[in-house]
Amino acid sequence: MASSIIISTSKIRVCGIFYDLCDNCGYDREWSDRLWGDIITDESIYEELAYYVLHHTFKDSFDVCGYSLSDLYVFQMDKYNLIREIGKNPPECNKQRMVLNAFRMMVDMKADPDTYVKRIQEGRGEDRL
Repeated sequence: MASSIIISTSKIRVCGIFYDLCDNCGYDREWSDRLWGDIITDESIYEELAYYVLHHTFKDSFDVCGYSLSDLYVFQMDKYNLIREIGKNPPECNKQRMVLNAFRMMVDMKADPDTYVKRIQEGRGEDRL
């Protein structure tokens, strides 16, 4: 009686796309390895990444203290706009880099929610009336 072995290659595929994104965004292997290690050990974040690489959008299936990956992506864009207020998107304005930064921030936020919620709520640091 022959038995069949089924091997899922989905993690290999997601890993390859992830590293391609990191390479295209200019992240070095150390940064990429650290983020991949953190993502692969957290099932909810890994599922978000797998969904993102297939659909090019966030699933937003979970949040930390009310903040989803979409929220963290918007935070990354806002942070970039504060640094580069020149009225146009230069080549350095890399949306995929902001996606990866949102994943990095989500990993870090799960580990230390208070610090990151405070950072988000402080916003751009502009004076308030």
